Amino acid sequence: MAKVIAIVNQKGGVGKTTTTINLSAALGNEGKKTLIIDLDSQGNASNGLGLSISDFTYDIYDVITGACSIKEAIIKTRFKNLSIIPSTINLAGMEVEFVKKMLTDKDFKQNDQLRMKLNEIRDSYDYILIDCQPSLGVSTMNALVASDSVIIPVQCEYYALEGINQLLNSIILVQSQMNPDLRIEGVLLTMLDGRTNIGLEVMEEIRKYFKNKVFNTIIPRLVRLVEAPSHGKPVNAYDPTSRATLAYANLAKEVISRDGN
Repeated sequence: MAKVIAIVNQKGGVGKTTTTINLSAALGNEGKKTLIIDLDSQGNASNGLGLSISDFTYDIYDVITGACSIKEAIIKTRFKNLSIIPSTINLAGMEVEFVKKMLTDKDFKQNDQLRMKLNEIRDSYDYILIDCQPSLGVSTMNALVASDSVIIPVQCEYYALEGINQLLNSIILVQSQMNPDLRIEGVLLTMLDGRTNIGLEVMEEIRKYFKNKVFNTIIPRLVRLVEAPSHGKPVNAYDPTSRATLAYANLAKEVISRDGN
């Protein structure tokens, strides 16, 4: 049964989508059958794998609202062991749709819809990674309820811990009321510029704050990570020999090792 991991931080620009794409691709290269759920209405994970809206009929909004089955929305990418359920701007209307359903169905649970859908396909994958939007709204709560664990990307820059307490409170809320087994898979340090003192200082601060929850792998600030999505590829396909490829390969091995595999 797949392990479901939400990549989450309500702060934007910390590397959530970059991590979702490249960790998933690295897991695929390790022989793990992996599915990305693009749960951001901007659809950057979908675009970053070379998909345009003309390439698919259904998206994650259709899945969650019942317009199609989850299997109908899955797209196999051209990358090893990697599939995706894409997203479009339609997802921005999910909260409104859920309010309508709550008015007509007293048993409707708005934060449990994604989990119910994923339960239909968990036996088909080793990992399911959810790319969350930069907010703690309905879609992100669905991701937390549906997940076994969360990876929190934190940039090695000033104000890195801004909003983290709010995120941790949301995780505690989900644990206490909807998903008691949810845990923090790890905190991922991203965008490290080793030439600056602030980057190294923030890195130490984060390690003090989260202790052994911090992954050993650190994702550096690299041009290749910025370039790869514009070519519709994860970095290991765009530049197999880059430091970014090695970093995400190491992260994938850490994630797998934490499962004892």
